Amino acid sequence: MNVRDALEADADALAAIADSPTDVMRNLVHDRTVRVAEDGARTTDPNADVEGSQYDGSDPEDLLGFISFDAQEETVHVTQIDGTEDACERLLAEPVRFADRESMAVEVLVPIGDEDVKAAAEALGFEENGFGPQFDGSRTVRFRLEPDS
Repeated sequence: MNVRDALEADADALAAIADSPTDVMRNLVHDRTVRVAEDGARTTDPNADVEGSQYDGSDPEDLLGFISFDAQEETVHVTQIDGTEDACERLLAEPVRFADRESMAVEVLVPIGDEDVKAAAEALGFEENGFGPQFDGSRTVRFRLEPDS
């Protein structure tokens, strides 16, 4: 598995994973820190053109997941995460490393029933910290990882 910065060319593939409009995902790539996990077995030269692809060089079959996050005050907020459990754990480690260097906490909102993201958060030491806000009528659970003292 390879983790890299997301590119604008990934917007269609990200939209397919997140079940969101492509323009929303394109804006996400511009407005936040976004990282993608891709299947290393299928990954070739990242500068090579993929002929005939509707995804402009980024295919949802190659992406195992993505994460977006930003830092505000003393907390890194994961704004979106989706993918396989292994990809989510690897991707969630990205803002954790950033937060550790900056002595910041990390928060992620996990939709109730999203066992892959929940398992990834728990594997990295996050603890449940009550309910989060609702999104599209779905409840979330707030997971938080405090900085080491």
